[in-house]
Amino acid sequence: MAHREPTPPPETEADRALGSSGHADERRADERRADERRADAPRTTNGGGGEGLGLDEDGLAALRRAVAAWREGPVAEASARFPPRTESFTTWSGVDVPDLATPADAPVDHAADLGLPGEYPFTRGVQPTMYRGRLWTMRMFAGFGTPEQTNARFKYLLAEGQTGLSTAFDFPTLMGYDSDSPRSLGEVGMCGVAVDTLRDMEALFDGIPLDQVTTSMTINGPAVVLLAFYIALADKRGIPRKRIGGTVQNDCLKEFIAQHAWLVPPRPAMRIVTDMIEFCAREVPRWNSVSISGYHIREAGSTAAQELAFTLADGLAYVESCVERGLDVDSFAPRLSFFFDVHNDFFEEIAKLRAARRMWARFLKERYGAKRAESMKLRTHAQTAGVSLTAQQPYNNVVRVSLQALAAVLGGTQSLHTNSLDETYALPTEESVTIALRTQQIIAHESGVANTIDPLGGSYYVEWLTDRLEQEALAYIQRIDEMGGMVPAIEKGYPQREIAASAYRFQRELESNERIMVGVNRYAGAAEKTIPLLRIDEEVQRVQCRNLDRVKAQRDKDQVRSALAEVRSSARGRDNLMPPIIAAASVYATEQEICDVLRDVMGTYSDPAEF
Repeated sequence: MAHREPTPPPETEADRALGSSGHADERRADERRADERRADAPRTTNGGGGEGLGLDEDGLAALRRAVAAWREGPVAEASARFPPRTESFTTWSGVDVPDLATPADAPVDHAADLGLPGEYPFTRGVQPTMYRGRLWTMRMFAGFGTPEQTNARFKYLLAEGQTGLSTAFDFPTLMGYDSDSPRSLGEVGMCGVAVDTLRDMEALFDGIPLDQVTTSMTINGPAVVLLAFYIALADKRGIPRKRIGGTVQNDCLKEFIAQHAWLVPPRPAMRIVTDMIEFCAREVPRWNSVSISGYHIREAGSTAAQELAFTLADGLAYVESCVERGLDVDSFAPRLSFFFDVHNDFFEEIAKLRAARRMWARFLKERYGAKRAESMKLRTHAQTAGVSLTAQQPYNNVVRVSLQALAAVLGGTQSLHTNSLDETYALPTEESVTIALRTQQIIAHESGVANTIDPLGGSYYVEWLTDRLEQEALAYIQRIDEMGGMVPAIEKGYPQREIAASAYRFQRELESNERIMVGVNRYAGAAEKTIPLLRIDEEVQRVQCRNLDRVKAQRDKDQVRSALAEVRSSARGRDNLMPPIIAAASVYATEQEICDVLRDVMGTYSDPAEF
């Protein structure tokens, strides 16, 4: 392991006084060593090894000798006076961090590894001008209570400068159950907005122009139904499907890996996702039909490399499924999007996003023969790490989120949600969500980081860490390929076990004080301050159930029955499921009615026990 030098404390007046009188011999020795290092200094050229870094092979060898001498001399002497703060320095994910990175550690083939922004392999960004042309979309996650309450929050955020909508659904909706189901008792509207029918979608987006604002919907198992509600709403308003834009998360695989909110087993779930990708490529071309999500994988306890590997492996599984369906990769790949967590380790998160772009571009080009640049671009939403927030000293969370958001921007995200300081307790209040939004706006308009493209590109440490994370992730993907792909790997429990082991290691480090969380296991305050919280009244469930009863009483029951029969027929056969589900949504069939048909035909799923 490389020696790691801490930052020494500032020189004191006593040190300076001693140095002026008693350290002349030491200064002369220092000067001799400096002369020796200059004599062996690396030679620079305009090319050779380490393209673009100005060192040929002889120069790199000289640099390695100089660094070795530096470690044996000045570093060893400084470490004797000021021992390292800890036995090892690692990233938040456990990657050993070198004391110093140099061109010898980060040899770069500029054309193959970096390229230019907007050009293959997109390491430096997917757009030629990045934020100089247009800032990232500020898309705050919002949803609670009734559709009317969330509609009011949407309008508030748009008025405060948010540039895209992001919808959080309550747990019954996420699981495909209506608000009047016995399974929904006590959960309606509590962790997101309740949506049972097209009527709720009408209320949710009342007064919001669907052809002018992009909408993200965070839902997976029943995603096919919620997307159908949204398309049916556009149809009802007379908005052409080609003009609506947004994203539905729709990442069934990460549910089996991490979040556990599924509708049907993995293989039929893949059929549904493939149907949606195929339909959107044809009918809703501005819609991102999948947001391949590493966020929940990381929140479940994975390392950065595991998040990178399992997320890209999920994406490759969706591409594989569509290619097996007979779709041309360039017909659907441009509308696959991603969603990454941005955790505490500043440089690790930046490197992760850069590695993700490069890896995805290479996979699409080399494995699947993509020809369009748009097919190879990894476009991503990012969210600051909810799991990093603490209930202790909640105002510290503002600082954590600020650093994570800055890392997301320096990493080149296209869209960003910043968590609120109170989210360990409850859904965010209006005040806390405003602070979270203002955090993004300050980064955009006051920090200067959006004025140049990929400002950390070429940093020896960032390039070294980008390569390291890519190597670790590729090793995981190779193991998954050997298992036959992500679906068989999930069925074997492989990614689940890897994440559980990582989460266990981290918790042990926290409990042994190897890993420090401010306010938790160090610098804990004597008394915790109370903060205002958003509380959801249980009246929400009664209101929602009354509205649902009214819809059921007013709709045409024969139309609903016929529409659900068409859904069942398509589920049993091989027809694309989207058209009959949109038709069922349009006659006000409920989410659970449609999902029950799918569960009945395709089966249900229980997570296999792991020991």
